[in-house]
Amino acid sequence: MNGIGMLKKVISHPVTGLVLRVYIGGIFIAASMYKINYPGEFAETIASYQLVPYWGVNLMALIMPWTELLCGLMLILGFRTRASAVLIAAMLVVFCVAITVTLLRGIPIGCGCFTTVEDPLSWTTLVRDLIWLAMSVQVIVFPSALQLEDRLLMSLKEVDG
Repeated sequence: MNGIGMLKKVISHPVTGLVLRVYIGGIFIAASMYKINYPGEFAETIASYQLVPYWGVNLMALIMPWTELLCGLMLILGFRTRASAVLIAAMLVVFCVAITVTLLRGIPIGCGCFTTVEDPLSWTTLVRDLIWLAMSVQVIVFPSALQLEDRLLMSLKEVDG
């Protein structure tokens, strides 16, 4: 087997999907915790990007962390993993665009990803989010091991059978 075939086999393996699912889920759960506990500070972080209209900042500060938490939990549990991964990938695309625009505009702010007091945004932050986006795409495209919804559907088939 050549190198490309081996790489494809590793990337598409169900255990790889499980590892990435749990990793991304854990990242998003961790990211949501501070934001849920301190929505006012998170709203200030959102406002500092200067991309969201003033009337949408508080709404975004309240909805986004709970979406991150719910999607992260669903990924770890293996329930509706593709839907959760699609939402996470969509958030990551928005984050990447926001980071790029903010860096190009030269606004010296922290990411606000995990706390309000972080190192300033950098191109490394963008690369990190792009890597997480690639991991999320893997979860969307390939099935992973230990998905609760697969077991639930199998159980329903056993009952009908």
